[in-house]
Amino acid sequence: MIKVFPAWLRLLGVEPERLRYRVMIHVTADVVAAERYRADLVGVDVVALQKTTIKKHPPKTVRTNTEAGHHGCLVIRVRQSADPYRRIEGWWYGIVLGAKRAA
Repeated sequence: MIKVFPAWLRLLGVEPERLRYRVMIHVTADVVAAERYRADLVGVDVVALQKTTIKKHPPKTVRTNTEAGHHGCLVIRVRQSADPYRRIEGWWYGIVLGAKRAA
């Protein structure tokens, strides 16, 4: 999904400069490795990422995503997103209506 969304935005004519990326990850994870992984995934330099959000959790929480391969979540934001949002919403509306007709 992370690779599909930026590709979809490119089809809409959204310039890469309008995209902002932020990693969200738990405090116990390898933050540097997660930032590097996510930056590589979307093809940007690590310094292009916004400040990482470190999620703190109570020690009583039992987490299952603690393995070395956990890379947190990546938030992708689009500056000046009203036009692309409306276009995507219109496409989705068309998809839903088409699916209803086919059912």
